[in-house]
Amino acid sequence: MVMNVKIGINPISWSNDDLPSLGGETPLATALSEGRAIGYQGFELGNKFPRESAALRRVLAEYDQELVSGWYSGQLARRTVEEEIAAVGPHLRLLADNGARVMVYGEVADSIQGLPQPLYKRPRFFTAEQWDGYADRLTRFARHTLAQGVRVAYHHHMGAYVETPADVDELMRRVGPEVGLLFDTGHMTFAGGDAVVMLAKHVDRVCHVHCKDVRPAVIRLARNNDWSFLQSVINGAFTVPGDGAIDFPAVIEVLRKHGYAGWLVVEAEQDPAVAPSHAYAEKGFRTLQRLVAA
Repeated sequence: MVMNVKIGINPISWSNDDLPSLGGETPLATALSEGRAIGYQGFELGNKFPRESAALRRVLAEYDQELVSGWYSGQLARRTVEEEIAAVGPHLRLLADNGARVMVYGEVADSIQGLPQPLYKRPRFFTAEQWDGYADRLTRFARHTLAQGVRVAYHHHMGAYVETPADVDELMRRVGPEVGLLFDTGHMTFAGGDAVVMLAKHVDRVCHVHCKDVRPAVIRLARNNDWSFLQSVINGAFTVPGDGAIDFPAVIEVLRKHGYAGWLVVEAEQDPAVAPSHAYAEKGFRTLQRLVAA
């Protein structure tokens, strides 16, 4: 049975937001034209997209693409709900105006994901009170965005408060139903989880999926040598579906059985000089396309 999903991509395959040296010279038009030619239906936002609603709509329409979503750097670990609602306003309107139904929420307060620090130095919640307070703020914030037609898709992420399988468990059992889970196969595996097992465990909450594969040998080096997140990226920890070790047929089957009907987004931070953008974007698309149609 063919799944009722759309396959999109993040422009990070062409130019990296966190590491501008990786593909920084590549124009947005290249990513959009190549993505369309491959068969992608939509793009997530990157730093080269316009941030005004009408201008963004024109750019996407020129290449027959939909707006999938867009990363939001949240700080609810430090901010009040009121402060976060004020901060998210322009981004939320941009997503809503352009038809996105989910917002990628990444917690960046105290995060080391962009710093030259080993991953073990990431921030953590240590007490039930800390977890409960964060979950309550996140739920109230998500209630606000949902009222605007956009659901929070919470991104568990290396180097942040919510990284490991245990972190995801703690958060999901505390937040309200307004909060959706962005399930990232690559980050879950890097964090020590079994992507298939964890997806099946939380699939009821999944409203968005980032499909990235991993190279286990690089992850072992990252852990053994205390690499930072960005060092891990540069050295090839992630790749596109079908080029690594994750069991994507099983991942897709879990989503199929649950009736998942959202976006599958290829998002694999790599150096385009080592992993040519078009070739790898096409490999990721063909892998997902084949599995979805099976």
